[in-house]
This record gives sequence, structure tokens and C-alpha cells, in this order.
Amino acid sequence: MDITEVPVSNNNKGKNNEYKKPKNKSVTKERNAVEPKLEPKLEASETAFPPTFSVSEIKNKQRRHHMFMKFKLEKSKLKLQVKKKKKKEREALGDKAPPKEVPKTIENQRVYDETTVDPEDEEIAFDEGTDEFSAYFNGLTNPKVLITTSDRPRGRTVRFCEQLATVVPNAHVYYRRGLALKKIIPQCVARNFTYLMVINEDRKMPNGLVLCHLPDGPTAHFKISSVRLRKEMKRRGKDPTEHSPEVILNNFTTRLGHSIGRLLAALFPQDPQFVGRQVATFHNQRDFIFFRFHRYIFKNEKKVGIQELGPRFTLKLRSLQKGTFDSKFGEYEWVLKRHEMDACRRKFQI
Repeated sequence: MDITEVPVSNNNKGKNNEYKKPKNKSVTKERNAVEPKLEPKLEASETAFPPTFSVSEIKNKQRRHHMFMKFKLEKSKLKLQVKKKKKKEREALGDKAPPKEVPKTIENQRVYDETTVDPEDEEIAFDEGTDEFSAYFNGLTNPKVLITTSDRPRGRTVRFCEQLATVVPNAHVYYRRGLALKKIIPQCVARNFTYLMVINEDRKMPNGLVLCHLPDGPTAHFKISSVRLRKEMKRRGKDPTEHSPEVILNNFTTRLGHSIGRLLAALFPQDPQFVGRQVATFHNQRDFIFFRFHRYIFKNEKKVGIQELGPRFTLKLRSLQKGTFDSKFGEYEWVLKRHEMDACRRKFQI
């Protein structure tokens, strides 16, 4: 039997030999000189994206955030350059410069409502003279408000009611003690109260307001949010005095908003005492009613400053009911239907 030797090549000695470093340093220098440098190409590829590229296609989260912030910075720089250019053109033209463009907001792009109120309309003036609140605005009746809470209120809700009583003149705070609202309303009418205000709470926080006009209604149900008491406010002024404040209503433009505005304004006497320099403001914006209570200070003949006294809160109308509170058989004038009414962001009810 003949045995022949097979020559073994040096290239197949093992995988470990492929990764061994060459002993000669000159060889490494030659390899480094031959290999192309990839670093500048990577940097160039970072900015050179195809025209249809989207940052959301980047799978790495940190890289995606970095590219997004980079694009955002470039966009803001471009916007600033355009703004400076327009400013220079305006200064160069002087009086002949075109008027400034009005920025587009949700308010000025609002969908027109057919029930928008015209203050000079004769029908509106007739309704104001004959509705439930005409006696307050004519000075024939002074409001008297009873403020109560839900059963077993917590400390924050109690303090909120006490501070509301210092804002609304002739307001009295009573604990509910488990009585139903249908039993409380006849007692309020017998004691000549004109308003019943009920503060509801959830998880130790005020979250609802039922405002019932006595004796014949109407009754409004609001959601309360963003409640800030006086101790939680920075740079607030001293506690309010017993003077009757001025009342300011902003942006109550529709028929529903007109009714809600008169309901809220009738809480306060319509003969403000200007000596106290106090102002209660109900500002409607996108169907949210913001309440603020200020005192204005005369610094000199031309400058006036304001101090916020608190508390502050935000209201969102849920329903408007005819007559006094009746959850079972009450007739509702208006009820918020979120999926139908909030479908369009530019359509508002108040």
C-alpha cells in the first residue's frame, strides 16, 4: 500500500493566525496608508438625506432625538432670519410699510355661530329686561348666596368655600350634614337666599360646581379645575376687603354664553364700590371660563398695577337646566355632548 504525503499550505493553519498583529511596524503603516478614511464620509452622510426622508424612520432613539432637535434649531434660525429681514424692510419703507399680518389662532379662525349675540339687537334688549336676572341689574334685588359642599368635605374644599365667601358679597357658608338638595332649596327660599352654590369634590379636590338661581332657576352645572388657594399663589396681595367688586365678563358672545354670563354676574351686587379697587373677572376662552380676582393700584397719573388676591379656578359648562335642581325630571336647555360638539376644534358653544 503506497502512502503519499499531501503538502499542507501555511494559509490553513487556523483562524487565530488571521487576527495576529504583524511584527513589522512598516507593514502597518502601509496598510493604514492604503485603507480609505471613512470618518468624513459618515459626517457628510448625516446631513445628506434623500428628499423623502423622515426623522421618524431612524430607529435609534437617541439618534432620532438628536436629528429632530437639529432640524428644529435650523427651522427656528430660518424663521428668525425672515423676521429680521421683514423688520429691516419695514424700517426702510417707514409709513409706506404694509400692515402687519395677523397671526392665525383658533379664536380668530372660529366657526361662525348663528346664535351670536348683537348687543344692539332689540330682541336681546327685550330679553334682558324681562328675564330672571333683570331685577339684579336694575338694582331692585340684592343677591344673597348660600355656599355648601358635598357630604363630608375635606379641608381643601372647606377652605375653598371660605375663600369664595370673601369674594362674593353677602355669601354664607353652611355645612350640608347629609341633606338632599331638594330639601335644602325650600329652606333657602324661605330665608330669602337668591343663589345656592354647591361645591362637589373627588379625591379630596374640588371638581364640580352646581349653581342654582332661586326660586325659579335656572341651574348650571360646571366642572371645576386648576383650583389655586391663596396660600398656593405667589406674589398675592392682602386679603380682600368687604367692598363690592367690579365684574368683568369677556367673550360671552352666543345666546348660551349670554345666559351664563348674566347668571354669573348676578352673583355680585351691580353697584360696585370703587373705593375697594377690586375686580372679579370671568374670561371665556375656548369654552373654558377662567376666574380671577384682582386689586388695582394707582402708581401715578398714568400707570396702574394689579395684584391678584385669589382664589383662582377654571369652569367648564356641563349642562344648563330650566328651573331648580332636579336630576330625574328636570328639563335641560343645553347638555354637553363631547363626541358631537368637540369634534371640531374651531367651533365653540359659549
